[in-house]
Amino acid sequence: MNSSLLASSDGPLFDIANRGVTIFGLEIYWYAICIVCGMIGAAVLSALLMKRRNMSPDLIYLLFVVCIPTAIVCARLFSCLTDPNLGIQAFFDFREGGLSVTGGVLGGVFAGFVVCRIRKVSFLRAADCVVVNILIAQALGRWGNFFNGEVHGAKVTDPALQWFPLAVPISPSHYNWEVGGIGGFSDPAATWHYAFFFYESVANLIGWAILFTLAWKMKKKPNGVLTCAYFVWYGLVRAIMEPLRDPEFILSKGDIMWSEVFAILMCGLGICAILLLCILNFCKEKAFFGSRVGEPCGIRTYMTPYKDDPPYFSTINMFGAEYPPAPQKEKKQQPPEGEGGGGKE
Repeated sequence: MNSSLLASSDGPLFDIANRGVTIFGLEIYWYAICIVCGMIGAAVLSALLMKRRNMSPDLIYLLFVVCIPTAIVCARLFSCLTDPNLGIQAFFDFREGGLSVTGGVLGGVFAGFVVCRIRKVSFLRAADCVVVNILIAQALGRWGNFFNGEVHGAKVTDPALQWFPLAVPISPSHYNWEVGGIGGFSDPAATWHYAFFFYESVANLIGWAILFTLAWKMKKKPNGVLTCAYFVWYGLVRAIMEPLRDPEFILSKGDIMWSEVFAILMCGLGICAILLLCILNFCKEKAFFGSRVGEPCGIRTYMTPYKDDPPYFSTINMFGAEYPPAPQKEKKQQPPEGEGGGGKE
């Protein structure tokens, strides 16, 4: 698929191809479009969850500006350090590919921690609103691998199993701009492989649905459990998927599968962190969740990144009528009785 919509003497101004689109001569890969859409979706859902969990949604804009660039830099750095085909000298060649999700997550979470410390906002409480939505970004981002014809498994030799999305056809020239991942469907020389990008996308989507539902409904202490649960889920998914991939897409250097090592570490440390949070909460509140001696809710206090920013009424805040109303000056003024507006006669 390659459709040139408008061309000039210097080349196409607008063009749609298998691996991306061209706008005024600039090639934008579908891979990048999928990742950006995932980021925007995660930001919108995080703002909604912050409103639900009694925080100012404005915090997500600050986190977005700081965490996204940090995540991209760390994703590239991690990939360059662990991919034998790259190396640190290729760090600035972003358009040549190579972004590690693991490195991006670790870098973005660390940047969020710094922002919350500076703004005096509870990091764990904010993280519970943001980190769970990384899974939806990763679910959408994996479709970028489809357009690139990458992150797939072993060959599928049984014709009965050669159907999408169980498997995906990979062209021998899938790194060519004219072919890409979609081009495999029309290439007679393409071979079918297990579509691990799709399996991981679905697994991330299921994990997001579970954690987002819990975040929407759960208001008891301790904060941070949902954040740790993300690392358990994603680490487990990657730990299972990573060894099954085509070796070409496994980050391994020095005979060590670094992507597998970090996946196992994320899962193991996430479980340990959940246990630690529950134990600390029990020591302080005499209960693993909530409190038997004090306030059971871990989100009752309104939090905002800005000074003197009062809470406003919100219909989706889980505290409902307990949520502070809007200031008097913003309320609609009712006319006195007998002066219009349906007053009694």
